[in-house]
Amino acid sequence: MIENLTGSHETVNYTDTSGDLKLYRNVETESYPPHWHTPFELIMPISGTYHVLCADQEFHLKEQDILLICPNVLHELIAPPEGERLIFQLAFGHFDLREIDTITAMLSPAVLVTPEDDAKTHAMLCRLIQEICDEYESISPYRTTFIYGKFLELLGSIARIRSTVFQENQNWSTSRKKEYNEKFLNVCNYINEHFSEDLTLEQIASLSGFSKYHFSRLFSQYMNISFYKYLNQKRIDYAKTLLISQDYPILDVALASGFSCHTAFLRMFKLQTGYTPTEFRKLYNI
Repeated sequence: MIENLTGSHETVNYTDTSGDLKLYRNVETESYPPHWHTPFELIMPISGTYHVLCADQEFHLKEQDILLICPNVLHELIAPPEGERLIFQLAFGHFDLREIDTITAMLSPAVLVTPEDDAKTHAMLCRLIQEICDEYESISPYRTTFIYGKFLELLGSIARIRSTVFQENQNWSTSRKKEYNEKFLNVCNYINEHFSEDLTLEQIASLSGFSKYHFSRLFSQYMNISFYKYLNQKRIDYAKTLLISQDYPILDVALASGFSCHTAFLRMFKLQTGYTPTEFRKLYNI
């Protein structure tokens, strides 16, 4: 069950005292209403099936299917008639891992891996999940470090496979793949650090060395999200933190997040969260 739900925001009660981790086997036959939370969530049915609505996508999970839900994504879990599922939640908190933001945007809102679609990847992820479970249930020293390491390997593997499939479809040489990997990583890092500034497609395309049309097409294919959607996603995520942690006027939040127009901020915030900034702030009694 969801223990702490304010509006649609779930505050996860982590069960591991040494890290923001929670692992449990869910056998409940109840639905969970639309909600979101800051940690990643990994769901794998052990027996039975599971139905998940995530953003604007539907996922029908069979036994051993693996669903990774990215942070801050609104999702709903439909009551199964029976069965058991493994649920693992992990937040990186204050870890300074720049690539995590890029990977999250690439995989958002969620990724489903099944043995039918990709047996090799599925087997690898099952191994990593089992190793996470073994460490979680152990009393070994530095178990939290090992769990975070295994989860990072899981995230990196999924992102690398997604990137490799795109690159192979382009028939690029090995040197071209390496060059473009570095370019897109540098571009995403630049956006992550400068999203509050007046960034334009032309400016970022010039930074990458592409024309804006070529860059726009490649960025959308490589990241699975358009440039402007990625930029606005970063801005809205930052706006959320300001609304929750500070009593800034809404206009100041908009400007600090990179929106020059108050109306555009209100429209984009509502589109991405389902709430106005004022409604969102009230969820936290601020």
